[in-house]
Amino acid sequence: MRTLPEADPGTPDIRGALRYLWWNARRQATPLLTGIAFAVLWWLAQAFVPFILGKGVDAVTGKDTGALMTWSAVLLGLGLLQAFAGIMRHRYAVYNWLAAAYRTVQVTTRQATRLGATLPKRLSTGEVVSVGNSDIAHIGNAMDILLRGTGAVVAIATITIIMLSTSVELGLMVLIGVPLMAAAVGPLLRPLHKRQKHQRDLQGELSTRAADIVAGLRVLRGVGGEKVFADRYREESQSVRHAGVRVVRVESLLEGAQILLPGLLIAAVTMVGATFAVGGQITVGQLVAYYAYSVFLIAPMRTLIEAADKLTKGAVAAKRVIRILSIEPEVSGGTAGSLGGELRDLASGVRVREGELTALATSTTEQAIEIADRLGRYSDGRVLFGDTDLATLPIDEVRSRILVADNGARLFTGRLRDELGVRDADDSLIREALHAACADDIVEALPDGLEAQVAESGREFSGGQQQRLRLARALIADPEVLILVEPTSAVDAHSEARIAERLVKARAGKTTLICTTSPLVLDRTDHVIYVEDGSVLAEGTHRSLLAGSREYAMTVTRGED
Repeated sequence: MRTLPEADPGTPDIRGALRYLWWNARRQATPLLTGIAFAVLWWLAQAFVPFILGKGVDAVTGKDTGALMTWSAVLLGLGLLQAFAGIMRHRYAVYNWLAAAYRTVQVTTRQATRLGATLPKRLSTGEVVSVGNSDIAHIGNAMDILLRGTGAVVAIATITIIMLSTSVELGLMVLIGVPLMAAAVGPLLRPLHKRQKHQRDLQGELSTRAADIVAGLRVLRGVGGEKVFADRYREESQSVRHAGVRVVRVESLLEGAQILLPGLLIAAVTMVGATFAVGGQITVGQLVAYYAYSVFLIAPMRTLIEAADKLTKGAVAAKRVIRILSIEPEVSGGTAGSLGGELRDLASGVRVREGELTALATSTTEQAIEIADRLGRYSDGRVLFGDTDLATLPIDEVRSRILVADNGARLFTGRLRDELGVRDADDSLIREALHAACADDIVEALPDGLEAQVAESGREFSGGQQQRLRLARALIADPEVLILVEPTSAVDAHSEARIAERLVKARAGKTTLICTTSPLVLDRTDHVIYVEDGSVLAEGTHRSLLAGSREYAMTVTRGED
């Protein structure tokens, strides 16, 4: 992929947005220029029709049959040329629209993958989703309008030259009138730009709110919070509606200007042309041609106003895309290598022993998450992997060798087999992982088993079922180092005990860290580390810590004797 245009890492300005549109245009230069060529040919074929009609009328008034037949044949040829050029222009317009729109999807998806855990910290879900919902359409429209807009400029220039060659006065009217109309709509574009941006920001926030409500609907029903969030959503929805109405008010003025301004110019040209025809300065055919020119000019001039509108919307959409592309990952990697070994977090003193099942118990869940993020290189921190600083390893290598599996992971839409076997695992490995995670009963209950289709976010499964399936997926990945954050927090005690026992066998001889305060799990591990206030306070076996550390005992027994 070619280098993207440089963007301000803060709030992108309009220049950054225009650079993105220019970058997109260069990526599809050949089809774009070909489409522009067909658009110019299409407009010119229409622009010369009034001229040919005028000649035909003069042939009729002059009773010149030969000239009439000649100009009729030319008119037929222009019609065929216009039909061919119009078909090809539309074909390339659709191609350029799709190319620009889905290239935007590609670069934003690639950037989202590159950013990983950084993206949700910097942008809301709704803001990212709105790129695929609406912004790609506006960026595609910006590429599409370049074809007709360029052709419209050429058509207006051609007609102006023809009219100047016949009547300087009428030609000057068009030559001066068109720029005046463009200047007249200029003051409408800036407020339109601001209102569209405000509306898109509100839409992004509303999309985020909707995603949060849907994701937590079960919890909301449980605590009786449906009405509160429904009222809040309704209030924000009304804000989006009011912002949309303000946008439409400006757009309605633009639409009216597309009719009023060309209409005034047509009326002026027709009136002056009729005066010249009565005075004998131009022929009847030329008068008909001038009227036809004036009527025809409505289309290219409306196209120019439409171009201003769509390019403005495209620039607003591009600013959102540039904002995503300008974000840099919070962590970066190097080029060093590591033979692996013990994983050590120097800030807290946590040591994940090689080939052992280690447990990490903390006074608060947040501490465990912070340590897991540092060990998995999702946040900065001094961590050693063997004798190598984890920060010096390539990020791709870290991700392939160290897997952090927490309860924020999601199940995606698709076949259950594909969602679990992320690395093309065979059925036997999938079955073993499902058994270790006590999730085989979930699959057996499905009519199609592993072939069953998973709905969005796995919403057909309960919280405990989702947790067990996520654990199975982590076991199937079989990383060199596996870090599990509260893997049994949503299951019952019986299932938790079985999972703890089976995890020992599934990860035998492999480096594993389980962040938990469950006594059922802690009692099955080789080594337990207790962290309080960000530092290791005690370590040993579960039973020795229960006897020797009051703080540990209070944490894992919840204050019970």
